[in-house]
Amino acid sequence: MGTGTSQGVPMIAYDDHVCDLEDRRNWRTRTSAHVVMDGLHCQIDAGPEFRIQCLANDIKWIDYLFLTHGHSDHVMGMDDLRRFCDMRADNAVPVYSSAEGLQKIRGAFPYAAREQPVHRGYPAFHLKQMPEVLKLEQGTVAGAWLTHGKFQVLGLVFTEKSSGRRLAYYTDCKELSNRAWEIAREVDVLVIDGLRPEPHPTHLSLGEAVEVAQKLGAQETYLTHLTHYVDHATWDTKLPDTICLAYDGLRIEV
Repeated sequence: MGTGTSQGVPMIAYDDHVCDLEDRRNWRTRTSAHVVMDGLHCQIDAGPEFRIQCLANDIKWIDYLFLTHGHSDHVMGMDDLRRFCDMRADNAVPVYSSAEGLQKIRGAFPYAAREQPVHRGYPAFHLKQMPEVLKLEQGTVAGAWLTHGKFQVLGLVFTEKSSGRRLAYYTDCKELSNRAWEIAREVDVLVIDGLRPEPHPTHLSLGEAVEVAQKLGAQETYLTHLTHYVDHATWDTKLPDTICLAYDGLRIEV
């Protein structure tokens, strides 16, 4: 199983940067990931830089898109799925999310929430509510709720059939539900929200994310959704050996 991650950016109109901007790992696009599971290509979220991320990481196929929640930094690049629709025989990409996430898509992309595109070259999304466990030929994708302020975010755990390896993707969260704890115990790789050093009302801080990772017993952990307060080189030296900061273009073999 392989995954690539992207995530946040230097602040607009802001000169007092904590991050060393000579380190390209500190230049961050919005959070997303591309998971390849026994050849099945699963895209998690599609933020405003989705097209740029696809070009930079040579993403040429998407079988499924999983939307964690409907906030703009996770959904507003979905129009660029049109190219992947053109490449499919059925011309529509299956999209799994919560009822709230699906409603956001319908509101933002009413012309694409359909089983066939209006014309060739337009996007089309098969909108489907995420089940507790989605069973696929290549493995399973389990869903669980994460608390993000007043919102519920879809956490995902991928289990590859051939290897049995597991990857949990828990972005944009402050708390994990009981089920989220249960399905991610001792995962091989955990990707989890770690917004900034200081506490935040709707996101895990770096310290809180480390506590969650250690409590879960994850073999490897990558902190994502980082703000401009997190310098890559500085924090990598402070984190436990099994926990690292994610960065744009990171590729992980699970």
